[in-house]
Amino acid sequence: MFDVVVVGAGVIGLTSAIRLREAGAQVALVAADPPAETVSAVAAAVWYPTRTDPDPRVLAWAGQTYDELARQAAAGAPGVVMRRTRMLVQPSDDPWWAPAVPNFEDHGREWRFTVPTVEMGPYLEWLVARLAGGGVALERRRLRDLAEAAELAPVVVNATGLAAGELCADAAVVPARGRVVLVANPGIETSVRQEHHPAGMVYVHPRSRDVVLGGTYELGEWDTAPDPRVAAGIVARCTELVPELAGAPVLGELAGLRPVRRGGARVGTDPDRLPSGARVIHNYGHGGAGVTLSWGCAASVLVDFGA
Repeated sequence: MFDVVVVGAGVIGLTSAIRLREAGAQVALVAADPPAETVSAVAAAVWYPTRTDPDPRVLAWAGQTYDELARQAAAGAPGVVMRRTRMLVQPSDDPWWAPAVPNFEDHGREWRFTVPTVEMGPYLEWLVARLAGGGVALERRRLRDLAEAAELAPVVVNATGLAAGELCADAAVVPARGRVVLVANPGIETSVRQEHHPAGMVYVHPRSRDVVLGGTYELGEWDTAPDPRVAAGIVARCTELVPELAGAPVLGELAGLRPVRRGGARVGTDPDRLPSGARVIHNYGHGGAGVTLSWGCAASVLVDFGA
């Protein structure tokens, strides 16, 4: 018998499972899709609380995750590096999340800061290996409801992302389609953002072998098929922002469905128990900030579990 079953194998589910296992719990991990087929695998995965409303809990989660990812970067965790960022803005007060970033600098029309960035392919593999080392293996199973998970353990951690809308009958859960273009890296080392470009959000995130160009944030859109027109617009906006990208070979286009929840992420114990009497701890609805909030939310799950 397991102590707890985590449902979902994106970054939220994996980090929750790791924290629970490290605390001594016997953990089962169940998911319909392997990590490489979740939206986490598509994420640009740069620490930044994208379209997240200010909230003391969110700031705490973001700060805890920043610190953990920075520690992992220093320890050589696969895919995790600290990267300098420039963000073009209209002059304003410092953002609500600035206290979580040790070297945040306000230069009027530009914010400068260094944050963790994650290449999700190797990172997800590393998280899975950590779990395997603790005796936790992924069981592939598509659940009809959370009561099925409760057959495995008296506590269910619901980290099902977009699927939580159906599994929990939560009408506040909606997709936000994000499209990105991958190009060869011409030697760019600094991330650059401009979220209020008149033609749409713009971000340029270099990685070890490529650069992620974005992007879109399209609420309620489910279709992830390629769209050459949108891709061309992304490349044009990013090249306007970073001229060094001109002529960089396009390596591919990706689209993912961010699991947005109107009202913010749902993290905490459900007041209602499942028919079996099992407790449910929710951890879903992080939108485009899943990586940014992951380790902090996993710590919150651990507190609710009572380990």
